[in-house]
Amino acid sequence: MLGLVKKIFGDFNEKEVKRFTKIVEQINKMEPQYLALSDEQLQAKTGEFQERVAKGEELTDLLPEAFATVREASKRVLNMRHFDVQLIGGMVLHEGKIAEMKTGEGKTLVATLPVYLNALAGKGVHVITVNGYLAERDSILMGQLYNFLGLTVGCNLHGLTHAQKQEAYACDITYGTNNEFGFDYLRDNMVLYKEQMVQRPLFFAIIDEVDSILVDEARTPLIISGQAAKSTELYDAAQRLVSRMVPEEDFTIDIKLRNVMLTEAGVTKGERAFGIDNLFDHANVTINHHIQQALKANNIMKRDVDYVVENDEVIIVDEFTGRLMAGRRYSDGLHQAIEAKENLKVQNESMTLATITFQNYFRMYRKLGGMTGTAKTEEEEFRKIYGLDVIQVPTNRSMIRKDLPDVVYKTIKGKFKAVVDEIVERHKTNQPVLVGTISIENSEVLAEMLKRRGVQHKVLNAKFHAEEAEIITRAGQPGSVTIATNMAGRGTDILLGDNVADNGGLHIIGTERHESRRIDNQLRGRAGRQGDPGSSQFYLSLEDELMRRFGAENIMTMMDRLGLDEDQPIESRMITRAVESAQKRVEGNNFDTRKVVLQYDDVMNQQREVIYKQRRDILESENIREEVMNMIKPVIERTVDAHCLEDIPEDWDLQSIVEFVQANLLDEGVLTREEIWGKEKDAIVDVIYNKVAAAYDVREEQLGETTMREFEKVVVLRAVDSKWMDHIDAMDQLRQGIHLRAYGGTDPLREYQFEGFEMFHGMVESIQEEVSKYIMKARVESNLERQEVVKGQTSSTSGGGEDATKKPVRRDDRVGRNDICPCGSGKKYKQCHGMS
Repeated sequence: MLGLVKKIFGDFNEKEVKRFTKIVEQINKMEPQYLALSDEQLQAKTGEFQERVAKGEELTDLLPEAFATVREASKRVLNMRHFDVQLIGGMVLHEGKIAEMKTGEGKTLVATLPVYLNALAGKGVHVITVNGYLAERDSILMGQLYNFLGLTVGCNLHGLTHAQKQEAYACDITYGTNNEFGFDYLRDNMVLYKEQMVQRPLFFAIIDEVDSILVDEARTPLIISGQAAKSTELYDAAQRLVSRMVPEEDFTIDIKLRNVMLTEAGVTKGERAFGIDNLFDHANVTINHHIQQALKANNIMKRDVDYVVENDEVIIVDEFTGRLMAGRRYSDGLHQAIEAKENLKVQNESMTLATITFQNYFRMYRKLGGMTGTAKTEEEEFRKIYGLDVIQVPTNRSMIRKDLPDVVYKTIKGKFKAVVDEIVERHKTNQPVLVGTISIENSEVLAEMLKRRGVQHKVLNAKFHAEEAEIITRAGQPGSVTIATNMAGRGTDILLGDNVADNGGLHIIGTERHESRRIDNQLRGRAGRQGDPGSSQFYLSLEDELMRRFGAENIMTMMDRLGLDEDQPIESRMITRAVESAQKRVEGNNFDTRKVVLQYDDVMNQQREVIYKQRRDILESENIREEVMNMIKPVIERTVDAHCLEDIPEDWDLQSIVEFVQANLLDEGVLTREEIWGKEKDAIVDVIYNKVAAAYDVREEQLGETTMREFEKVVVLRAVDSKWMDHIDAMDQLRQGIHLRAYGGTDPLREYQFEGFEMFHGMVESIQEEVSKYIMKARVESNLERQEVVKGQTSSTSGGGEDATKKPVRRDDRVGRNDICPCGSGKKYKQCHGMS
């Protein structure tokens, strides 16, 4: 079938490469002409291009000339000339696609072409990298080229001052990490003055290692949270209980689902420990949840695999890169459960002030491009979620790396012994070896075994990430042995030392297959760059997690029948294919999970876009009186509707309308029952609205226009921020339990969409009511000042369960009932905001 489709339509990738090749020929014909230009003439091209763009010329029409300019400037400044395939990669990025380019093909240099072209529009180009080291390195190195051509370059790193961030974003080109760009977006939508914003509208971004950011981290929301005090005793109590429980007797472990379930005996122990009759009673949901998370912390989450403990703090290890993710916390109480397990101080949970996923952040850019060595396996996800096509760019030189078939051993012990034997043999011949492990624990086991065999080596894992770029650079030197967790050092080339190419090149050893083929391919891709020789091989055991999850029993039976011991391997293409088939199934499951997470997050995202747009409009408007009056009118309409339900006007409760208006909108005596007696509902609304408008005029005259304009913004921003924060909390709680609707035969997603809309509508009404009340009733202080509802901290969570969002909780530093209300009304809190 696929062959037929290709016959009819041709190969899309091949067609695209041919199309780009024709443009490459145009650029190559220009090269002698640009070579003849002086530095000043070459630099003047930027101003010429900018002028043409300002007059309406499309960037794509400028592409051949702009690319020729960058290539010539690169030769002069960096002493690097773009290969033809790099020009193709640049075109792929400019068109808002993903360029799959093998390791060592010079992706950093490729990016300079579309970055320069799109920067000519003057709207700011963002280059996103996976860590601050790479962002700083690339901004300095490639910045020389951009500066030569008259463009400004900034680097957006963690810890910059507000002024430094504004300066970085004002540049033509801004480098930085995905986290920092996402957090700045959230912070910009919490500022109190438009001058405090740092980002311009999101125009064009190029994401380096796009698979890592848009796939691996797609379920990891960025969160700005406020600290909330909450009792941590339940975590410790659950830990004390679980530490006394016996596997299989009190609980069972489902390794495939990474889940732990209580047995009847375990339930009884739990009920006895907490002094309750029924653990599954609705009133005991919280206790049940804490026990489940304690069980998971003790039996699923492994120290030095899933997390490390440093300086009395639990730090998550990124399962994809092996890096420590400082500042991130597992969600849903799992992090606190691990802290209790490790006998550390249990940290308080926090309340969420603002949150967004990378999926929804990066989809806001008008145009998005990405680079990676491994994207084709996730092509469906890139296309469906982000609308990004993947184009495989040919290599500059043919790939000659040898990928050897997997070797399977009966036990992990037998596998590691074989890996060490293989390293020792290759070390004797001075061939460099890079060993990939999926956990810190395994890297240290191997390191200890090599130490006993007298083999000098370097360990590159999350515990030593500061040195990773330097270590990985030397991994291709003669006789070097480097052990690395997954793809630590990603983004740094491994250059072969003297005579290494003649000795077989760099040899890659994988000590376990990852859930994703893409991660395995990244490890393989460290060897064989730019036509260099190299080889790779994976060593597996039937005790590996992936093998246990997918049918290792059959192979184990076969090995037992053949009488093979733990030192005898099976080397078979059939087993390799079986493992890859299992990986495809896992990848499909993971994609489906991310798709569902996104469908739920899309509900919140639509609401976030509405709130953030309205909030931005308020900040940028000089006068929001009209917006305030548009909030007051629906409040009046709802009040009239609520008290005029009957068809018979004589039965309408007009007195209650008067009382509501007096309490919330007008002074006593301004509206009487007689004034609205005998009128239609619309007429009643008009009478009240006109009186409110007149009172508004008087209020503005008394305060002065300047004070009134600022007062409006103080009230509206406080109402929007506090209600939005409560809404995030409510939506999160809805999300936590919505899956239970499936038992009633309803679609949880549709229910979430429907109820989420109703809750959002309720929040909008609540904002309108609060704004109406305080605009018309609050006493205005002379020293008006906009205030943050809660001081926020940036963090991000790694999903400990199905959903990675952080459960917000209330903070403890509430205003006392007899304190002066912080809104500025001058009243006691109980007589003001405390009533709502």
